Amino acid sequence: MFSNEDLHQKIADSLKQLPVYNEPAGLYEPISYTLDQGGKRLRPLLALISTRMFGGNPDKALPAATAIEIFHNFTLLHDDIIDQAPLRRGRDTVYKKWNINTAILSGDTMFAIAFGQLSKSDPEKLPDLMKVFTQTAVEVCEGQQYDIDFEESDQVNISGYINMIRLKTAVLLAASLKIGAIIAGADEEDCEKIYLFGENLGIAFQLQDDLLDAFGDEGVFGKKTGGDIVANKKTYLYLKALKSAGSEDGERLKALYSKRNHNDEEKVAEVLEIFTRNNIKSFTENTILDYYSVAMKNLSEIKLTDEVKAPLLLLAEGMLKRKY
Repeated sequence: MFSNEDLHQKIADSLKQLPVYNEPAGLYEPISYTLDQGGKRLRPLLALISTRMFGGNPDKALPAATAIEIFHNFTLLHDDIIDQAPLRRGRDTVYKKWNINTAILSGDTMFAIAFGQLSKSDPEKLPDLMKVFTQTAVEVCEGQQYDIDFEESDQVNISGYINMIRLKTAVLLAASLKIGAIIAGADEEDCEKIYLFGENLGIAFQLQDDLLDAFGDEGVFGKKTGGDIVANKKTYLYLKALKSAGSEDGERLKALYSKRNHNDEEKVAEVLEIFTRNNIKSFTENTILDYYSVAMKNLSEIKLTDEVKAPLLLLAEGMLKRKY
């Protein structure tokens, strides 16, 4: 049986074996730069682990797993432009290193390459895989639009925010697992259960991402901390603080999030003081655990042995053990 490390290496090798596109260099160099950054490659790894868990051959899932990783990185190129994020995995984002137009075009090309990779999957399974992949691509864009809308809206609530991160982040994790299950020949019920597991795990994962953005160590996290605060993103932390804080802290928080030209360092420091004073870190950690518990319940309903599920559990636990 392949270990998780073996599967990770398979993904890396598959990405290295992609057709080499040279010209125009201004289009393809950013793609190579992006895909060479490495990282945990969680989404393709989830696809391969799911395939193996349901008794399939992970090699059969490599085209789809590669497609998932390319698609995910395409979303990051555009997301970094929208968020004006200068760092990704500890390096300059593509739009910072090159420019916005290049990041848009390179991202668009990655989107097309992803579908080209998916098309190399088992022809009998391809219709079902395309259905999941295309639906997920649309939902990710819906989530991104909600994220943009929320920046200008005063009507955002916690349930709306959870739905937004479900679409923007969680559905791709869920789809990765379902795609692996489809390739392995799992029945429809198990495909749905593994999807729900991934969806709830993905919500927990994104909530932890929000927490790390506020309280994480930039050197460990690989992204500039406080970015969500500077961008006035109404994350779970902000919404929970508005709900939990007294009127004075609540009004001050609204005032801070209404400005773009405020001194960034002072703004981040003051917002973090409000979060800390109102125990927002603890509230967020508890909510993360709630979604993780639901994910574990979803997984427990799949009639496979604990031994077979162990590699997926190991990866899921690791996803939520990222350091501050």
